[in-house]
Amino acid sequence: MAKKRTKPLTDQLRHAIDDCGLTRYQIAKATGIDESALAKFYNGHRGLSMGALNALGEFLQLTITLGRKPGDKGE
Repeated sequence: MAKKRTKPLTDQLRHAIDDCGLTRYQIAKATGIDESALAKFYNGHRGLSMGALNALGEFLQLTITLGRKPGDKGE
């Protein structure tokens, strides 16, 4: 049985941004994330700081669950 392959976190965040019904400008203003930083993240040109990711996750009411891939150290 093949394992379900999950999308990268960045793709999931972009999808959540698209699905929330707000513009990136509105999200940037509500979260305090610089609008240009959010646009660069959304377009795949750079990442976001942990603080910005936390603010984005809280604003979009996301729960992030971390797991390890089989074969990773510490398994």
